[in-house]
Amino acid sequence: MADIEMIVIAALTFALIIALWQLMNNSSSSNDIEIRKEIREMGAEQMNTLQALGSSQQEHLATVSRNIERLKEGNEKKLDQMRETVDEKLQETLEKRITASFQLVSKQLQDVHSGLGEMKNLADDVGGLKKVLSNVSTRGALGELQAHQILENFLSPEQFGINVQTNPNYNGTVEFAVALPGYDDSDEILWLPIDCKFPIEDHQAWLDALDIGDKELIETARKSLVSNVKKKAKDISKKYISPPHTTEFAIMFLPTEGLYADIARQPSLLEILQREYQVMICGPSNLSAFISSIKVGFRTLALKESAGDVWRVLGAVKTEYAKFGKTIESAHKTANALTNKLSIEGEVQVRLRAMDRALKDIETLPAKDSAKLLDLPDDNQD
Repeated sequence: MADIEMIVIAALTFALIIALWQLMNNSSSSNDIEIRKEIREMGAEQMNTLQALGSSQQEHLATVSRNIERLKEGNEKKLDQMRETVDEKLQETLEKRITASFQLVSKQLQDVHSGLGEMKNLADDVGGLKKVLSNVSTRGALGELQAHQILENFLSPEQFGINVQTNPNYNGTVEFAVALPGYDDSDEILWLPIDCKFPIEDHQAWLDALDIGDKELIETARKSLVSNVKKKAKDISKKYISPPHTTEFAIMFLPTEGLYADIARQPSLLEILQREYQVMICGPSNLSAFISSIKVGFRTLALKESAGDVWRVLGAVKTEYAKFGKTIESAHKTANALTNKLSIEGEVQVRLRAMDRALKDIETLPAKDSAKLLDLPDDNQD
């Protein structure tokens, strides 16, 4: 609407200018009064028109202003409503989240409290364990109990001994010894000594030095640990290794994997113990593996002994088979004479030759021995 009014005003102004220009070009002195009169009339009309348009424009602007004001008021009300709604939602959400957070914090505090109680119990247990391990005899009993359990899990009772005197020149006994077959198929038992050691003081001192980070203190504690282990290995070698009553080496059992790993990581220590003292270090895991391999050896030996028994039985069978063949041949001749049938002869001979070929590598036993082994009457007895 405002654009149309502006166009009309511009058109009227333009028409007024053209009319004035024409009047000025066509005017004469006689007509000046009339021209001025017409100009005044046209100007008055233009002013009236402009005033009317101005009034209309003002009314339109007032209407637009009122509409804008109403729109503004409506928008403010809607914004207030939206703000109230958002505030309510935020307040509700905030309250829910704060409540949930407090519940979660409360639960976590309860868990922490419970955990602190468990930690206190654990600390008490650790303190009790340290107190137990501080006693040398109790510590040794712990290692012996673990080694005994490993041996029981993998070997039968007759395959290992407890508190065995492996060295005739030493009155003391080793805690455990695995029984191995003797040399030259003799009945004498060959013992593998297993002694339990637990150098916890030196080991803990080394761990404490590592935590502190003092290089000099670490090296001092490490040397003390290595020296203690070497001393124990020398003691085992001197007391319990005595070939041919024992194997040429013994086992030092360490009851914890951590202790074994820390000793095994010392440079060249395992090689020195094996070379100078003939002592092998074992923790719970590799002692189990070592005992498993020994168990496989026992099974192999049992199979070997069984194979020898089978071989002797086959020798006895071959001895008796010769007699059996003669008996069959005699019976066959008798049957052949009675029935005059030759069909049996071929089949019997074929089977006898096949059995001869199968047993050609088997040595025959004396008749007396074969009869005794197969529980048969002796042919030499009347």
